[in-house]
Amino acid sequence: MRRNFRLSFLLGFVLLFVSFVWFCLHWQIQNMKKFFEDLKKDLTFKSAGPGKKLTEDTSTKPQVVQSDSSSNQNSHAPGEGAQRAGAAALARIEQKPRPKVHASKAIRNQVKRELEAEAAAVAEKDEASAAEGSRVKEATCLSVSGVYFICPFTGAMLTKSEREAHIKQAILMRFDEDVIEASVMMIHTFNKDREKVKAAVDIISKYVENICKNPTEEKYRKIKVRNKVFQEKIFLVEGCQEFLQALGFMSVLLPVEGREEEEEFLVLPEQSADALELMMERRDRLQRGEPVRAQLDRQAQAVRPSPNAQRFELPPEFYKLTAEELKREQQLRTTLVAKNAMLRTKAMREKENRRERGKYNYTLLRIRLPDDNLLQGTFYAWDRLPALFEFVRESLVDGWQPFELIAPGGQKLQESEELSLAESNLVPAALLTFAWDAAVQADIAAAGEKSPTLLKPELMENIRTLN
Repeated sequence: MRRNFRLSFLLGFVLLFVSFVWFCLHWQIQNMKKFFEDLKKDLTFKSAGPGKKLTEDTSTKPQVVQSDSSSNQNSHAPGEGAQRAGAAALARIEQKPRPKVHASKAIRNQVKRELEAEAAAVAEKDEASAAEGSRVKEATCLSVSGVYFICPFTGAMLTKSEREAHIKQAILMRFDEDVIEASVMMIHTFNKDREKVKAAVDIISKYVENICKNPTEEKYRKIKVRNKVFQEKIFLVEGCQEFLQALGFMSVLLPVEGREEEEEFLVLPEQSADALELMMERRDRLQRGEPVRAQLDRQAQAVRPSPNAQRFELPPEFYKLTAEELKREQQLRTTLVAKNAMLRTKAMREKENRRERGKYNYTLLRIRLPDDNLLQGTFYAWDRLPALFEFVRESLVDGWQPFELIAPGGQKLQESEELSLAESNLVPAALLTFAWDAAVQADIAAAGEKSPTLLKPELMENIRTLN
């Protein structure tokens, strides 16, 4: 009995010990598993980069706060040491003679690269158009070889693809003669966005006005180059820095409160009364500036009497659309006219005519004279009727005499009307009729006076025959 009790007690103790060992092992395993999971989460969290607050806007980026010139004058003013250093720098500036503006040399390399890129693009385009042009010339003889322009500076004759690069180079060459004039031309010609040009001109004008109204105030004679307004409105507009330099502004590094490194400023030395008056005059020149454009060469040409006077074969430059696009437009228009000839109202026809006139950049006009010779010239489609009358008048020996021009439909054109050639249905080409004023001619005949020729000798010397 006692033996059985001992065996039972021993067996219970063993079972209890085994259970305890199993519990300890299970607890240890769970702790190890949790440890490794926490370790894995910690590694994942640390590899995710710096954290952010839940209330933080993740779409925003750090910005440098830029304030306008007026607020900058009243906050964060430089300390006494920085002011002394700045004053010393300004004193050195005023003691130095003003450097001559060599803006043309400074920007020549940049513009040269731009011109080379433009020339490469133009050459590639010309190669494609040359192939098309050669096929056109094989099929027909053009009424005019192309559209040409005249440089207002050099008088050189330029093609449409050459004019922009040539004008830019001509403006740069003028820096050696008049830096103000050249920089004004540069601002108004090199920049295509007219709104940006106007904004830049307004800001520079304000600079000048503030200086002239407050000639002793140093703050108005300093422009912080890193200022947001300067960077966005002035720095990106070609020619503005050259104009400021021509006014006398010089680039200087000056100390700024709260910064270890000096910052770049454009600084103008204190000006005399005469110099301030000159600055205002130069501001006016800037405000009056206009883009420089090559002038259209009208290619005035005398032509012998010909049954082909109403036949016009125009080069691709006359059209806003390509030859293929024009061909498709013509086919479509022919089909629509055939289907809707009886259904279109007058307003619909006028609307279609306006749309057609808008497809042309230029127009070739011939004027049949009383001696049956023809006077030929190239015009913009948007040139006004007075420009046509002036062209004819300048080509005549007796241009002082009044005359009339009659459109193909028999309508008499009025020189006093400011209608464009497109609005007068004279695009892309037209044959007009010239007539002297009958009353004046009667007086001349009664006096026994008559000019032997109508056109000027230089035109008659190069008269040609239409093919």
